[in-house]
Amino acid sequence: MIQVRLAPLCGVTDHVFRGLCAEQGCQQSYTEMISAMGYLCAPRQRAVQELLIRGENEPRVCVQLFGRDPEVVAEAAKQMEALGRFDGIDLNMGCPAHKIAPSGEGCGLMRTPDIAEKMMRLTVRAVSLPVSIKIRLGWDAEHINALELAQRAEDAGIAEITVHGRTRMQQYSGEADWDQIQLVAEKVQIPVWGNGDIFQAEQAIQRYRTAGVAGVMIGRGAMGNPWIFRQILELDQGRKITPVTVTERFRMIRTHYDRMLAWKPEPIAVREMRKHIGWYLHGLRGASRARREINRAETPEQVWAVLYEVEKEALAADDT
Repeated sequence: MIQVRLAPLCGVTDHVFRGLCAEQGCQQSYTEMISAMGYLCAPRQRAVQELLIRGENEPRVCVQLFGRDPEVVAEAAKQMEALGRFDGIDLNMGCPAHKIAPSGEGCGLMRTPDIAEKMMRLTVRAVSLPVSIKIRLGWDAEHINALELAQRAEDAGIAEITVHGRTRMQQYSGEADWDQIQLVAEKVQIPVWGNGDIFQAEQAIQRYRTAGVAGVMIGRGAMGNPWIFRQILELDQGRKITPVTVTERFRMIRTHYDRMLAWKPEPIAVREMRKHIGWYLHGLRGASRARREINRAETPEQVWAVLYEVEKEALAADDT
């Protein structure tokens, strides 16, 4: 049976969204990446505490840490374990962001494999939870070293690895190279998870069966589409994919919105839901106009009014 996970995505995979994905069959997820140094300096800061929330309906959640100092990351992992709410520690060695990678954090660690290895070894020693890493293929096309880092990880006691099939310099352009992911999976004994360019259930099944990975991790393919987990499992079990109806789509939007309103102050929830609604509405008639109106809306009632009209239009189009 295929194993399917939700990738950590900054500004997207909070505990509310992770819970929705879990209800659709996602078997494991990760917190948004958390700065190890930031946590040690201000563990009670509201923004940090929000990232550490685990939803009641999440089956497995790992906390993802980033940093460039091995001792700092290991200490943060130790304190995270003491919270008693996570199932593993994931070290971010793949984030390509301009504010992260050039400073030696995230994917920047792939340019300093000795430091990356030290971080892995110290973290494994510091905690009893399983420690995993998420990496890219390398910094750029001339420096592909995912296999080297994976072999170092295996030797350091890392439990499993996720490989995103692009370099840091590619960001999210071009196509993910699953041949390189397969190479890593073939050369190490610990589980390797593949990540990159999975937007439909059929892609997940095909990648899983040909790349020799332990499972697949879904990132951008889940934005506005938590049903992808359900559909992957349906296809893997030999069943037909259950299409997402217009009614189901708008029910999900309202559920997501209600849970955000129950968690955050109304003005913040209204702002944060704008991007999610945009993703949910993608491909529907009138979506562009609706996104513009929702981005100007200041209250949930204004958003509901826009959604009502879009849903009515989508249902009418669905009946024709």
